[in-house]
Amino acid sequence: MIKKIKPVLIVLLIIGMIVALFLSLASSKQMVVIKEGNLKKIPLQMELKKYQDSYCGMVIDELDYASQVIASDGKTWFFHDHGDFVLWLEDKPFRDDVVIWVMSRDTHRWIDGTKAFYSLDERTPMGYGFGAYEKDAKDRIDFKEMRLRTLRGETLNNPAIKKEILE
Repeated sequence: MIKKIKPVLIVLLIIGMIVALFLSLASSKQMVVIKEGNLKKIPLQMELKKYQDSYCGMVIDELDYASQVIASDGKTWFFHDHGDFVLWLEDKPFRDDVVIWVMSRDTHRWIDGTKAFYSLDERTPMGYGFGAYEKDAKDRIDFKEMRLRTLRGETLNNPAIKKEILE
């Protein structure tokens, strides 16, 4: 009887150790997905590798393509690729009443995402390809066009679009 129970106990002990390890790692990292109280609706300073993308869950380890969405109640969500915030925001009841901040590739500061100009062909963390710029230039699109392309799947993640844009 003890011969049959011993392997079960060993497996349970190993599973318990793995669960304890994951729980301790999760509590020690203290990743930020949402911050409350941003009633001024200003872009918040983000510490690299401490913030987590609210759509895909990946850790934000660079700010080049980062964005922040702020609801009227001051809740702020964080994203590491502009396509992520577009997809995340689409089914939210407050989507038309938000402030969107994006990191500008040309001025390296937070700018209004709805007034930014977007490139189509950049290597972004999730592969959508949209880099935000404060100044307009050839082959850049406005916010509405970037949003529509993202919702229609017309991003660099689509092989046909990728071939068309990068040719």
